[in-house]
Amino acid sequence: MVEQMAAATHSDPRVLDRNTCVLRYLIDDWAQKQPDKVYAIFEDGGCWTYAELRELVISKAAGLQKLGVKRGNHVAVWMANGREALIAFYAINYIGAVFVPFNTAYRGTILEHVLANSDAELLIAHAGLLDRLDGINTAAISKIVTLGKLATTSALETIDFVNVNGTEDELQPLASPIEPWENQSIIYTSGTTGPSKGVLSSYLHLFTNAGPESWHFVTGEDRYLVNMPIFHIGGLGIPFVMLARGGSIALMENFSTDSFWDFVRKTECTVIFLLGVMATFLMKRLPAPDDRDNNVRVAFMVPLTDAAGPFHERFGIDVFTIFNMTEISSPIVSEANPNKLGTCGKVRAGVEVRLVDSNDCEVPIGSVGEMIVRTDRPWAMNSGYHKNPQATAIAWRNGWFHTGDAFRRDNEGFFYFVDRVKDAIRRRGENISSFEVESEVMAHPHVREAAVIAVPSEYSEDEVMAVIAPVPGVTVDYVELIEFLTSRLPYFMVPRYIRMMDDLPKTPTAKVMKAELRVAGITADSWDREASGIKLRKEKL
Repeated sequence: MVEQMAAATHSDPRVLDRNTCVLRYLIDDWAQKQPDKVYAIFEDGGCWTYAELRELVISKAAGLQKLGVKRGNHVAVWMANGREALIAFYAINYIGAVFVPFNTAYRGTILEHVLANSDAELLIAHAGLLDRLDGINTAAISKIVTLGKLATTSALETIDFVNVNGTEDELQPLASPIEPWENQSIIYTSGTTGPSKGVLSSYLHLFTNAGPESWHFVTGEDRYLVNMPIFHIGGLGIPFVMLARGGSIALMENFSTDSFWDFVRKTECTVIFLLGVMATFLMKRLPAPDDRDNNVRVAFMVPLTDAAGPFHERFGIDVFTIFNMTEISSPIVSEANPNKLGTCGKVRAGVEVRLVDSNDCEVPIGSVGEMIVRTDRPWAMNSGYHKNPQATAIAWRNGWFHTGDAFRRDNEGFFYFVDRVKDAIRRRGENISSFEVESEVMAHPHVREAAVIAVPSEYSEDEVMAVIAPVPGVTVDYVELIEFLTSRLPYFMVPRYIRMMDDLPKTPTAKVMKAELRVAGITADSWDREASGIKLRKEKL
């Protein structure tokens, strides 16, 4: 049944009506207005219309209700991109529950932390991941919905994903409408001085993140390629953005340089998202006669690299860039094909941005300062960090959200990313907590102390380097250390470089002087695991 919606209960014009930005009502509305329009295309050539999408979502939503999921409950989802992950996301939100996706590379203490922090009682997961639950505390999880065949038995109750369904008549009605300010998701992002934090996002936050104010060049006529994982804001936000516009998506399970353009052509995508490293990989392919044989008109390149201009010339696609993070809502957006190398663009409408020193005092134009942000629209940015009031207070001090990133601004109002104020690392689109990597490195019995830093990658963004001091009288075997870390960390967090020192440089208060280690960078005595033939890849499910 399509609910008959009452008029909005608020009068603030900045806060959108629930029918404009809440997932449940978007699905109902578009299924009625354009039932036969394609919403999603998949790698195997299959597709969903808006009417089919609604039918699938309602069936799974009713099934979740039968399992006891209620409005406001947190439901953890641990799956790679695919039909099932997308339908789980939408079904959870359709009944007003909160979508809590986990990175499929999580394991060990990091997995244990997010399970506990999430407050989820139900986990929807790919069966191939579940052996990682062995030996860890699964917190409040009492049931697991599994996709695929279980390799071993589980101590927790398991239900096959295909059996979680119901009919529209069985769907329990809501006691009241879902509002734009209610929590839509908790997305885990890198911790910098502690474990990863769960970002609380409202429906209005998700909508504003890529709404008409920021992404005005994306319309309901577009088909947007989704090639980022659904546990990231890039993979979670784009399907919602196109749902809000009444547009469509093409869901790619994993980025592949060799098959990228074939997929884009086959699915007739008009908008694509590229991490800087993805653009680099595509540009390094030999030019081909069919380079411009596609329907793509817009490419987001984040960060903007030297490849932007050549990419536009070679493929005939307009390139845009932005500065964004999970907690905010695209405050900086560029024009098409920016000619200022390294820029992220200018401040968009509806946002205030300042560059400040450590006391939140404005720095002069041209000087480097931390970017802090606030919006005109209530609920247009994060609602804090779940169960972490201290981190929330620190990030939101003085009424502005502190990004932890250092920028400079020129006289024309263009912003340029300089460095991370926070001690975080970004490798090929993944935010990495140096704190978490250091904890696992120091868990090795032969490592006395460790500092994990970012060093430049030959592609873009960062590589991970661990600088270690051994326990006196022992030698650390680098290969054995990598094997140890591979069993405890996501593949993308395992250091590429290892440097050994007798003692790490410290301040008089015994804090490791990471700045000194960063200046030294990759030294002559640094060991490179990739040069030694050890390359780590994401596990295929």
